[in-house]
This record gives sequence, C-alpha cells and structure tokens, in this order.
Amino acid sequence: MEASDDRLELVVDTARPTGRTLLAGGVEQSYVDLADPTYLHFEYVRRMAAVADLAAPAGDPLDVLHLGGGALTLPRYVAATRPGSAQVVVERDPAVVELVTRDLPPRPAGVEVHVADAREAVAAAPAGAYDLVLADIYRAARMPPHVTTVAFAAEVARVLRPDGIYLVNVTDLPPLVVTRVQVATLRAVFADVCVVADRRMLRGRRYGNVVLAAASRLHRLPVARLVVRALRDPLPGGVLHGPALDTFIAGARPRTDDAER
Repeated sequence: MEASDDRLELVVDTARPTGRTLLAGGVEQSYVDLADPTYLHFEYVRRMAAVADLAAPAGDPLDVLHLGGGALTLPRYVAATRPGSAQVVVERDPAVVELVTRDLPPRPAGVEVHVADAREAVAAAPAGAYDLVLADIYRAARMPPHVTTVAFAAEVARVLRPDGIYLVNVTDLPPLVVTRVQVATLRAVFADVCVVADRRMLRGRRYGNVVLAAASRLHRLPVARLVVRALRDPLPGGVLHGPALDTFIAGARPRTDDAER
C-alpha cells in the first residue's frame, strides 16, 4: 500500500515471530513474513494473489507493475511463485522505500523500485508492457482522486497486454459507495470486471477491503476458479460478476477527471 506519514515503523508479530507489520501513523499498511514470502496475512492481499495465481499457468513468469509498494508483500510473493518475473514497483513515499530497504530482506531478483507518483508512472510507461497491474494506493486512508478516474483506468489499459489484468484494492464501508463508483469507472474502460471480497462486505455489513479485477478482453477473468479460491480462504469470500455485478452497481456513475477538479 502506498502511504505517506511521518511515523513509520515495523512491528514484530507476537503470534508469528518472523512476521513484520508496516505501520504508517499507527495504521497497518503491509505485512511480510521474513521466512516465508508466500505467507499472506491480510485478507485482501490473498484475494489479489489469487487472481495473480490464476492469471497464467502456475510458475510462468509475468511482467508486473505494482502501484503502491509498501513492504513489497506482493512483489515478494510473485517472485517466489513465479521465478523470473520482471516487476516494477512505484512507491510515492521515499521514507517507506528507505525503511523497507534498511530493515526487511533485500528485494527479490527482478524487482525494481521507483519513487514516483502512480499516475505519472503509468503515463510514462510503454504500451502493452505488463501482464498485471496491481494498485494499492492510499494516502491518509483515502485513494488519491487522480487514480480513481476513467482517464487513469484508460492509461492502465494502455500499458496492459491484450490479456492483461488490472487489480485494485478499495477500502470501503457500508453502503460501499466508493466500490460501486470504482466498478462503474472500470467498466467504462474494461470489457470484463469482477469484485472479490468477504461476503459480509458485499452485504454491506462491515468496513474493510474489496478487490476489483478488470480485463480488456471479455471473459478473460478466471471467475469460476476465483469463486472456488475465494470460498476456500480462511475468511470465505464471494465474487460478483455479470448480472450480479449489474445489480450491485445499479445507479453508480463512472468518475471522470472533471469531477475531481
């Protein structure tokens, strides 16, 4: 997760001595297991990893762009599960990069880290460069407006390959207004979109994280297999796609750059 806060710290997980939690202003941002990069503590990170796992045959290397670096949880996971992957991480806060570089294991082979703004980095990236783009971009517990619009989604679509997948972490609370608008925004650009989250989240019963997946090619998302993975998670999740997603976002309108001015 991209974050900017003067109070950054890494805290030992008392229940798992090899675990470290990155806190920004006392808020949990990332979790890394020093001994096992495939251990994913946070529910939404497991859901993003599930899509990454299903995006291509197991073990095949991928070209991945991570928007929001945090403690490099997902870059470490992809490097461990798909050796040879080329990954670019964009993190806006140099203090986060400095802390993670100094106090956590070295970044895996094939992982580059750049200090930059996410939207500017995407605009500068070449077309068709990535198989996956993963966005976990927050400042003060809020997604910066300039990465929530149709124009930004179109830029992400441009840098993805024809079968590429875009993943977005959205933090939301009932009645999930932010999520509904973001789904409508992605649907204005991408032909195939789905939502993955704790079923209580989808029923509007709790605050938490929702993962959005989008692809330019219709039927590209591995929805059936994702349903199985979501159900098997320690916190069982649900997937909204097709008509169910139509109902979920009824009345929501895409967000444009003009709306953010």
